[in-house]
Amino acid sequence: MKKLILFIIVLFGFFSFATAQTKELEKLLLQLPDIRFTKIENLTHFEASYEIKIKQLLNHNDSLAGYFYQKVFLNHKGFERPTIMVTEGYNIRQNTISELAELLNANQITIEHRYFGESLPDSLNYNYLNLDQSTADLHYINQLFHQIYSKKWISTGISKGGATTIFYRYFYPNDVDLSVPYVAPINNAYEDQRIYTFLDTMGSDECRKNQKALQVRLLENREEILRLLELNNKESDVSYTYLTINQAFEYAVLEYPFSFWQYGHSCNDIPNSKDSLEVLAKYLEQVSSITFFSDEIIELYGPHYYQSATEMGYYGYQTKGFEKLLTTLPVTSNPHATFLPNKMTPPFNGELLKNVNSWLLKEDNTFIYIYGSIDTWSATAVPPQKKDHSIWFFMEGKHHGNARIMQMTAVQKIKLITTMEQWLSLKIKNHSSFNK
Repeated sequence: MKKLILFIIVLFGFFSFATAQTKELEKLLLQLPDIRFTKIENLTHFEASYEIKIKQLLNHNDSLAGYFYQKVFLNHKGFERPTIMVTEGYNIRQNTISELAELLNANQITIEHRYFGESLPDSLNYNYLNLDQSTADLHYINQLFHQIYSKKWISTGISKGGATTIFYRYFYPNDVDLSVPYVAPINNAYEDQRIYTFLDTMGSDECRKNQKALQVRLLENREEILRLLELNNKESDVSYTYLTINQAFEYAVLEYPFSFWQYGHSCNDIPNSKDSLEVLAKYLEQVSSITFFSDEIIELYGPHYYQSATEMGYYGYQTKGFEKLLTTLPVTSNPHATFLPNKMTPPFNGELLKNVNSWLLKEDNTFIYIYGSIDTWSATAVPPQKKDHSIWFFMEGKHHGNARIMQMTAVQKIKLITTMEQWLSLKIKNHSSFNK
């Protein structure tokens, strides 16, 4: 009976403390300028969760250019805990806990990228969609919430979000104490040639030969494959006006080896010459879906393509060996993998990439890089170097979707945790679930 009473007292004390923290947090939020916040269902692991809209300048160098509201999720753990900034590269799909917030028992601020999702200005002036402005958004949010959370700060992101973490640190090196980008490409050109080298050398000769044979057979049987794809997608509501259906099909076939390695498909699963066209069509949809080149997806990723085509760089598609089979795409040069809003043709400026790549080689700014060894985007990974305050993990057999801390070997996890403890001057106690 005494134990039960003690348990009730402790539980009541815990809830009283949590309620007090929530009231204090909301009081502090009300003091921040130009924000709107709504308490939402509490995300597991945190004491309170909020959806916040933060007023941001379109041009941080000119307040007369206008503003927009940027969507942010705040998940509160405690005022004395570290704070994780999750730098999304796109829209926020849902409020979820990051590995680092769980591992460090930390607060988490997840930030939607400007021009994506709900973080849209009334007029989409793409002149303000650049890394100078988008990292200034992050800096403003960082400075706002430093008024609430004064302990260690860590930024992290996945894929384009990971690249955003790197660019953010370049522009604002003192905002955070540690950066942990996952599977983050940092290209070096409008059409990064390292992608082609990766695709020409990844896997066995037999695997690459089978990939090429599959692409040839798909193109040779395009009419029947397109008919089968239409049957497979008869209930989907997709359209093809930005690209014709034939252009979308050819792009999907050329995209195939990139997608194959990006998400770790098996060489053993590639259909052979004895498999039916039905099998080929279904397989193409699984690995490199033609719907990725539909109007709906191109519109969704339009801002991403704009950033890639103007300053972040990207990749193209090799056409060698397919010259006689491609009927809608150019074969004299590699078609670029960007599809810009309204078919704009802005110039590419590689100056920022040049400066950032040079900075990454020279500076030693507490980075933990996490990549998958078979991920196509690892071709443009930040190259490993011997540094005192940056470490690299190239996880064997992992790809874009599973190169994560939870998937690390025991040795890798120990190295990561001890490194963070040393650099952040704290003890990580909440890592038992990461040691499974």
